[in-house]
Amino acid sequence: MSGASDLKGRLTDGLYGLGWGAVKKLPEPAATRLFRTIADQVWKRRGKSVLRLESNLARVAPDAGPERLAELSRAGMRSYMRYWRESFRLPAWSPERIKDSIDIADVHHLTEGLDAGKGVIVALPHLANWDLAGAWVTTDLKVPFTTVAERLEPATLYDRFVAYREGLGMEVLPHSGGAAFGTLARRLRAGGLICLVADRDLSASGVEVSFFGATARMPAGPALLAQQTGALLMPVTLWYDGTPVMKGRIHPAVEVPEEGTRAEKTAVMTQAMADAFAGGIAEHPEDWHMLQRLWQDDLDPRGEPT
Repeated sequence: MSGASDLKGRLTDGLYGLGWGAVKKLPEPAATRLFRTIADQVWKRRGKSVLRLESNLARVAPDAGPERLAELSRAGMRSYMRYWRESFRLPAWSPERIKDSIDIADVHHLTEGLDAGKGVIVALPHLANWDLAGAWVTTDLKVPFTTVAERLEPATLYDRFVAYREGLGMEVLPHSGGAAFGTLARRLRAGGLICLVADRDLSASGVEVSFFGATARMPAGPALLAQQTGALLMPVTLWYDGTPVMKGRIHPAVEVPEEGTRAEKTAVMTQAMADAFAGGIAEHPEDWHMLQRLWQDDLDPRGEPT
């Protein structure tokens, strides 16, 4: 089995390498057609990822019938493939192209927080293209930031993702190993910016939140870092609107409760973060790329996917 797993890992790594090597050289119309075709073919096969996406979307849009859910899941796969098309091409984009491809509202929340020297934690769900948003921060705002990435298998694939994001101006820390939290705290105390994708956490330290009427777990890290360092925790939501330009909004900072234990404050702040995420997802459900199990009642009693 290990030999088969190694082969699959090498093939996966090779496909991603092909993507970053070849897709960015395609003419724009050809790349757009290619990835839309891929999205439609994957959607038609009705595999596990598509069915899971549709199941998740059924929670976001509970009044949607089967036909509407099918429309949403098809649009969702096209949005997901747009994310990959843009990501494979981002390393070849100029700063001007990046700036022209994104329109973020209420940027003042972020810039004023950084100017105050408090440090800022940006927390995002898996909406639209968070890598493009990160590239915009480093190229247009000219603000470096730190993020965290899960270790992928094989290691060469993880290294490829790290190199890609570092090439966009991000500092990337591994999620495992236990050192990331301390490094993030140091960056924040120095008045820096960190960005974390934060709408799914199946670990024992995840915080239970009410999300579209059911219980899910989200990471405690953003709220804990805000409490420990005095940094501002700002949710961000992103979406596509049918044009080449991605839209987004920086939400006001989540307030730290004045009373309660650290765990109680973390729970309140994480719920507020989840509520901001839910608002953005409800408005643009087709741009939420959640192809995995999220809610607790979709997991077995040990918290593992069933």
